[in-house]
Amino acid sequence: MIRSYINLAIRHLAKRKFLSAVNILGLAVGMTFTWLIASFVVSELLVNNTLRHAANQYIIRSKWAQPSMGFEDATVAPLGKLLKDEYPALVANYYRFDVATTAVSVGDEHFVREVVEVGDPTMLTMYGFPLLYGDEKTALKGPNSVVITEENAVKYFGKTDVLGRVLRLSNYAGGEQDFTVTGVLKSLPQNSVTYLWDQPVHIFVPLNSLQGRTDMDGWETHNMVTCVELQDGVTESDLAKPIQQLLATHAPTDIKGQLQPYLTPLPDYYRQFNKGIVQKTIYTLSGIALFVLFMAVVNFVNITIVSSSARIREIGVRKALGSQQAQVVVQLLVESTVLTALATITSLLLYEAFRASFADVVGKKIDPLWATSPYFLIVVTLISLFIGLVAGTYPAVKLSALPYVDSLRGKLKSVKEGVLFRRLLVTAQFSVALLVFCGAVVIAQQVAYFFSKDMGYRKESVLLVSIPRDWSPQGVVKMERVRDELARLPEVGAVSITSSTLKGGTGYDINLYSVGRDSTESITASVLQTDEYFAQTYQIPLVAGRFFQSSSKADQEDKLVLNETAIRSLGYKTAEAAIGKQLYTYGYDKPITILGVTKDFSFRSLKEKTPPTAISHVKGAGNLFSYMSIKLNVNDVTQATAAIERRFHQLLPDAPFEYYFADQALQQLYLAELQLKEAAQTATFLSLFIVLIGIVGLVSLSVARRTKELAIRKVLGASVSRIIGLFIGEFFLAFVVAALFAFPIAFLLMRTWLQTFAYHVDISWVSFVSIGLLFLLFVCFVVSLQTVRAALMNPVKSLRTD
Repeated sequence: MIRSYINLAIRHLAKRKFLSAVNILGLAVGMTFTWLIASFVVSELLVNNTLRHAANQYIIRSKWAQPSMGFEDATVAPLGKLLKDEYPALVANYYRFDVATTAVSVGDEHFVREVVEVGDPTMLTMYGFPLLYGDEKTALKGPNSVVITEENAVKYFGKTDVLGRVLRLSNYAGGEQDFTVTGVLKSLPQNSVTYLWDQPVHIFVPLNSLQGRTDMDGWETHNMVTCVELQDGVTESDLAKPIQQLLATHAPTDIKGQLQPYLTPLPDYYRQFNKGIVQKTIYTLSGIALFVLFMAVVNFVNITIVSSSARIREIGVRKALGSQQAQVVVQLLVESTVLTALATITSLLLYEAFRASFADVVGKKIDPLWATSPYFLIVVTLISLFIGLVAGTYPAVKLSALPYVDSLRGKLKSVKEGVLFRRLLVTAQFSVALLVFCGAVVIAQQVAYFFSKDMGYRKESVLLVSIPRDWSPQGVVKMERVRDELARLPEVGAVSITSSTLKGGTGYDINLYSVGRDSTESITASVLQTDEYFAQTYQIPLVAGRFFQSSSKADQEDKLVLNETAIRSLGYKTAEAAIGKQLYTYGYDKPITILGVTKDFSFRSLKEKTPPTAISHVKGAGNLFSYMSIKLNVNDVTQATAAIERRFHQLLPDAPFEYYFADQALQQLYLAELQLKEAAQTATFLSLFIVLIGIVGLVSLSVARRTKELAIRKVLGASVSRIIGLFIGEFFLAFVVAALFAFPIAFLLMRTWLQTFAYHVDISWVSFVSIGLLFLLFVCFVVSLQTVRAALMNPVKSLRTD
């Protein structure tokens, strides 16, 4: 019996080829986008869950009374080890690490600077990262051992079996060290241990192995990422008291009252990192996918209802020949289910076709569906079956309940009762399309604002070049010589050594308070170490005082240049009033003099307000530097970069030339928002496409059923434009109601999203009105194309048919 129903369903679909193709394509497009989003979401939810004993693993995070003392996602270095040593019944294992960047050489071949993870030898045994070669228990125990991934093994040596080979890494004392390869890791899935800052690490060395960074396990080291694995049955709350006891017993006085550690489950941490950007992206894309799928299903239901209602006489004949109501219901449900099955198969083919393109949009690898989850076939089948039953149930029950006499006469009274329902579906579809459209426009405006807002400096034609980090007085002098030589090139306008740029780098915070005031009135300022050419390179205007002017000690030590926000935070009424005033900072006994005040500028995201910023000379405190910022003064960027690279290699033959343009670095800063913009624009295109499919299907059916009516109207004098207007009117009311619902909801949702940024665009009702008009024109254009042929048809020919 079912086989007979399926054969009949296939015949019916083949009879209405155009309408069937429209219905299948519309639903398939919605399904495809949903599968792509679902694959992305599942991959994000699985991050950290594949680690060995992941359910028992936690990262120790920190709340500091003075935020400048440390980072939220790190803690004091000894804490994890002490917890394991003194509370073994609670803590099964621990792992601490920090990341550094280093130049890598193999023999005479130099590679681009790499990110290196410097951590405990427990990494391999705690997380279960699989080794191709080496022993996980001993691979990281030797002081000069190094473990690399198979990708980097191939990059450095051309093969993976490289145990015993030597890598040369630059250290922080201005020299180089040889490390012996003791392990080769298989390719690692994304996780918060080797991908913590969304930057994959492929080189791992033991703690304190790099010269210049050998004080990484003392209480004064506050930036160690620390993870612990708890014993079975132990919860994070069980460690609250032991942690406080350890701090009370071992921590220095300046830490005891300042630090409050807390634990976050490692599987949850990834989604909470960076102010929950991953969690927000998951919610946003999931919502968009559900909206698009909803629109596709509405299309499918609407066309199925109208298509089925055109078969009233057929149903009457079936019932007159003895078919029971239940048999008619089953037949219509089978037809609907066959249609969704074909749409589902099409969507799986489209998924594979567009998987790579969508991966570029979201910036993540998208696996084949069968690799995403072993249950994907079951889930896809259930969704397909559900849609088919939902789409077919309403018309099946309604039409099968008609008296067969009325059906044979083609009596449509009872079917017309469903017109309101169908119009509600179209209105809902329009509402979702307008909502997605509005969201995409606002997101695009905010992303454009990122790149157009005046951040207080000029980023155009600024080249950011990584430089060897020899953080010694001699290292600074060496970099100054390199800077001066590069500045002599005709292609270069200015060069500056900096500790931080848009690309990131070595930055830290300090607490400042005015001489004569209590330290409790201190402010937290972000510190940037640079040289006397920084303001010239980035064209940062001075408000008062002066910038550093020479490399003499008198012009460097115990002096700071502050931005306007720092001056206001310190309580000075004007910038001029602050010049020459003195400040104190924790841990430094001498007073520091305010040398100058710049306009506000920030290398941070617009999610954050411009912080109080203190600029110190690179020779004045710490000798920290990471980059050279090179301002080009020519339009031929390629030629200028090549000239700079040649001179760079002459001056630093052992250092790789790794560079970024400031514009590119800015894009990396807003990568998540750029990906969201691409996804929103894709969803808008799909929404309009689905609306197009729906209108084409509904109007085609309506024209087919109203051929005689249109002919009579023409005979009575109706013009082509009036007939077209008749069909447009059916959709105009749906558009008006949809706009009244969609615009306020879009306004509230996008206002909430914009409030996550310290600086953002204002939502304009003009934009919403423009979106509404464009959408209405789109609907009118599609309807007009569909109806103009019917309006131009010879009425005599139409009246002669049936």
